[in-house]
Amino acid sequence: MLKDIWKLENPTDFKLHFARYNGKNQPLDVWARDRDEWQQWQEYRPGRDDFNRQYVFSVMQFYHEPDIWLFGGVWQIMTRHADRYNVALTDHGAPFLGRLKLRLAYGDRSTRVRLESHYDTFEVQEIIREPYSGRGFPGFENIDVSFEELETLVRNSRPDWMAALSSVKGVYMISDVQTGKRYIGSAYGTQGIWSRWTNYVSTGHGGNVELRKLVSDPTLAYCRQAFRFTLLEYRPAATTDEVVIGREAFWKNILLSREHGLNRN
Repeated sequence: MLKDIWKLENPTDFKLHFARYNGKNQPLDVWARDRDEWQQWQEYRPGRDDFNRQYVFSVMQFYHEPDIWLFGGVWQIMTRHADRYNVALTDHGAPFLGRLKLRLAYGDRSTRVRLESHYDTFEVQEIIREPYSGRGFPGFENIDVSFEELETLVRNSRPDWMAALSSVKGVYMISDVQTGKRYIGSAYGTQGIWSRWTNYVSTGHGGNVELRKLVSDPTLAYCRQAFRFTLLEYRPAATTDEVVIGREAFWKNILLSREHGLNRN
């Protein structure tokens, strides 16, 4: 149990922040992508003064696994404003930051609650070796990542993903979950899938005409909400570019991505 490895003298000094998907971003990906942006999640203040104690014990939903939460720091409330908080990350639990995974079945709507109500029931799932920087590579056949998660993996140069996807050519699909339309693309040449997908993270559209029409916001907000990536097939790096391009055309025909999707040719 959490109380067995981390004894807090006064849990009543803390509010507990259950950070969950807010309709736009997964806090787990925010944490791994940008620590300043993660701090803003602690500084947000709704109408009520929910963080009405000295400290905030933050955990974020580890959405790849049910009922698992990743420790995201203990924050001290420095100043309370009408529309936000000023907070500072403390040294409380610093060795556990981004590493301590806790189990708790929590489904209530409230995201800012009293720590003492849950402190005794948090179970330690594991302490991972390094602070979370994206989930492990699941294998070529099991790739299904949101744009936001891919962005996290690329920004952290996640070594297992980078090594695997740099070693192969292939055909991929981008699905727009808002419209149901699909884009079929291919990666060939010497850089592999990783290089091609890195370009999408940088631009949102990868130079594709129809995708460019959807990506007008420089913050890539639409991409983060709508785009998902999967690998339809992969080939060894020695495969000729002509073969890969031919397979791309095959998938465009099968999935009707020219007639009803986001492919122009």
